[in-house]
Amino acid sequence: MAETLIRLGEKRFYDDKAFPRGFAKSGNFTILEDELLMYYGDTLSGLETGRLEPMNQEEKHFLKALKDPKKANTKLETTWLKYIKHSRTRKCFYTFNSKKISTNHSAFEQELAYAYED
Repeated sequence: MAETLIRLGEKRFYDDKAFPRGFAKSGNFTILEDELLMYYGDTLSGLETGRLEPMNQEEKHFLKALKDPKKANTKLETTWLKYIKHSRTRKCFYTFNSKKISTNHSAFEQELAYAYED
C-alpha cells in the first residue's frame, strides 16, 4: 500500500448503499483503490463531514483538495474524489430499444387496413 501520513480509520469503511457488493466488484475501482477506501475511508469521511479535525499537513491538504480537485496530488486524494463522483452522482442507464409513437401510418398498415375494408 502507498505510504501516506493520513491516519488509518478506526474501522473498515464500507458504503453498502452505493456499493452493496463492495468497491472492487462495482467495476469502478481497482484493487488498490478498494484497499485505500477500506482502510482510510473512515478517516476521510470524518474529515470531510467535520467529525474529525485534521491532525497534520497532509490531512489539511486533503481538505483543500476536496474544495479544489485540481490540487489532489496523492493516490488517496484522487481515489476519494473518484469515490465521491461514483457514489453521489446519478447513474446513467441506456436502453437498447425504444418505442416510437408514430402518428402517421406506414404504407404497409394503410394497405392492410384497405384490404380488410372490403
